[in-house]
Amino acid sequence: MGYAALSYVLLYLNRFAECRKAIQDAFDRKLDDEFLHQVSYELAFLAGDERGMAEQVAWSEAKESNDFRLLQSSTAGYFGHLREAHALRQQAIESAKLAGSQEMVTDWQIRAALLDAAFGKVPGAEQTASPALAARLKTLNQNAEVNGALVLALSGDTAKAESFLEDLRGRFKQDSLVQAVVLPTVQAQIELDRGDPERSIELLQTAAPYELTDKSFEGCMYPAYVRGQAYLAAKQPPRAAAEFQKILDHRGLVRNCETGPLARLGIARAFALQGDKPKARAGYQDFLNLWKDADPDIPILKRAKAEYAKL
Repeated sequence: MGYAALSYVLLYLNRFAECRKAIQDAFDRKLDDEFLHQVSYELAFLAGDERGMAEQVAWSEAKESNDFRLLQSSTAGYFGHLREAHALRQQAIESAKLAGSQEMVTDWQIRAALLDAAFGKVPGAEQTASPALAARLKTLNQNAEVNGALVLALSGDTAKAESFLEDLRGRFKQDSLVQAVVLPTVQAQIELDRGDPERSIELLQTAAPYELTDKSFEGCMYPAYVRGQAYLAAKQPPRAAAEFQKILDHRGLVRNCETGPLARLGIARAFALQGDKPKARAGYQDFLNLWKDADPDIPILKRAKAEYAKL
């Protein structure tokens, strides 16, 4: 576990060569652990090494690992293969149901809904999240409740989102990351929905020192993403681009989160807002090339294609 912990730290710091060495040192000592294989998969993903990813998936198949199904699901989502992402996550959910692990079932259902909400599929997000969110606060763990609040905020259901926030605020008074990262991020998204980007930016000031963590929103850097969206809405494109660039600069932390491709689109929109058409076109092409095989019915993809056509 020491080697696994070290490899994750090095991964999050973008120190990929040292990360590979830490994993190899463990293997050389005849030590093995699923976490080491998960990091190996993520390193292969970051390097665009499909063969390396496939090797780790093959290793996992004998273990029937739900964690690897979730990794594959996130990778599918990263490239806009939303149906494949949901199918893989559903396999993990069914396995968890058979094992009687309702907490994992709920957690993974809400995470699937977050992917839909981030990509603009609000009806899909609501449908996916409804069974899990119906359990409400009594059975949701902290991670599920945090993601659930963000799903509701991204879906425009501000009343329910604020209800979740009120519960989080009361239940986790001493939890620094809930108070400084989760609450302002979700509230900032709510204020963005209400048309007040300046308030969103103000709220997110408290999250800035802590947003490089994998303990809130699973390392997806949603504080920076929401701040970038707020700067776009506030007509401050250079600052918006800087926030989205943060996400791209911390690849080892963000890994295959949906905010990775969305940050590329955000940068394209920032250049378009700035009136820099050549850079805007290049930015849109970057996103559209990444999503060249994406499911065609994803709302954010449709909007991106329409925006690019106008350039």
